[in-house]
Amino acid sequence: MSLGEGPRDQPPRTARRAATDRHEPPAAETERRTALRATAHPVRLQIMSLLTGAPLTAAEVARELGLTHANASYHLRTLLAAGMVVPAGEERIRGGIAKRYRYDTAHDLATQRARGRSSDTADRAIYPALANELIRRSAQAHFPENSTNLMADAEVWIDPEIWRDIRDRIAEAARDLHDAARPPRTPGTVRTSTTVAMFEMASADPDGLS
Repeated sequence: MSLGEGPRDQPPRTARRAATDRHEPPAAETERRTALRATAHPVRLQIMSLLTGAPLTAAEVARELGLTHANASYHLRTLLAAGMVVPAGEERIRGGIAKRYRYDTAHDLATQRARGRSSDTADRAIYPALANELIRRSAQAHFPENSTNLMADAEVWIDPEIWRDIRDRIAEAARDLHDAARPPRTPGTVRTSTTVAMFEMASADPDGLS
């Protein structure tokens, strides 16, 4: 799942929020909060990952994740209503109609740009869900011989221009990763995990307290 990217050379966050408070319709912030609430759920994060590699029906999502059909349908409807997944066709199954859904990175980025930035509080809502997903995935980590895994963690002070350049290059790599996704268990593929969370932090005071 792509959580989007900040455009280059943005004004300071406080200035952006002030402008938003003055001119933005309440509906825009409501849409952003709805989207973040939809994604800030461990099952829905798993669903969006699945739908990155292939368009799936509720029944297929249920089988992949061990959910009931009703539960999978509920989560898909929530993601669809929030604009986080898109319809990907229909097919007739046992006399009924099964809808397929997919996660489209280009659509996601375009929607986020149209909505604009969300509040700090809304942004923070996604991180606990990502952390829980990382814990779940790490329990299934596999380290075969001659494989190279990557782990990086940093809380550092850095030149703003260098920060934006690194952030944008990682965002581009994340989009490439999503575009390369294939259906589960496609021959010749390996199951992988990637989590990226990059953000500026408030400056600490001289005593080292935030």
